[in-house]
Amino acid sequence: VWWIRYAGLDGRIRFESSQSASFKDAQDLFIQRKNEVKDGKDPIPKKRIPNHTFHELAEHYSTWGDGRQKGFRTKKDHIRQLVEVFRNYPLRSFTTRLVEEWQTQRLSINKPATANRLLATLKHMFTKAVEWEMVEDEALKRVRRVKLFAENNRRLRYLSKEECQALINACNPHLMPIVIAALNTGMRKEEILSLEWERHIDLRHGFILLDVTKNGDRRELPINQTLREALQGIVRRIDSPHVFIDGEGKRFKDVKRSFKSACKKAGIKDFRFHDLRH
Repeated sequence: VWWIRYAGLDGRIRFESSQSASFKDAQDLFIQRKNEVKDGKDPIPKKRIPNHTFHELAEHYSTWGDGRQKGFRTKKDHIRQLVEVFRNYPLRSFTTRLVEEWQTQRLSINKPATANRLLATLKHMFTKAVEWEMVEDEALKRVRRVKLFAENNRRLRYLSKEECQALINACNPHLMPIVIAALNTGMRKEEILSLEWERHIDLRHGFILLDVTKNGDRRELPINQTLREALQGIVRRIDSPHVFIDGEGKRFKDVKRSFKSACKKAGIKDFRFHDLRH
């Protein structure tokens, strides 16, 4: 490992390790320190950072993100998938080639959009790792060089009026008002399942009052007659604030299985809950 020697702002001779076996790296650091002194800056040697693993970063990142980022529950699944691959890998050993090879392998499992979400999570984790002094900035630069895949997000699948009615007729009792709400408001699934009577529903004036949405906006959605009848048909429970609840009074986390069954029963193919917004 090469060391350098230079005079600081106070005129005292300083010795500093370049932390590299490359003479060129040491020479570059020496020039950098000399220029810093010339510009009136006091050179600060790099702090020695322990060799942290990816699993350590994942634990810190998961703790940091809970309650801080909206939709972090989805990102937690991304973190889990990344840990399965890079668990004990040292952070400073991450290279552009390593990440690109992993990225290519993901294409055999996921669509480009999913692979991109995983890569975006990985990049942000390394950004925080540098802020938390868990790895040097050089590792972050190597990860950031990996480019996202091109995505084809053009999808506009929607139902005819006849298909809408067939889908509603095929729904189980608990799913029917949820689907009606989606068709008549354009709300996202999580927005619908999170609705609370006192907080969001104003039947008197005919509005659904949403909190800050995914795009950072506040929305007031009109309640038409079809949706009003569906909401009025729901039996409210005093032990739960939510509109859409199961037999135990708990809000639905998801309706993927029952929605898929309803689509199959109605003969509707290649259709997702999110497409109801269209």
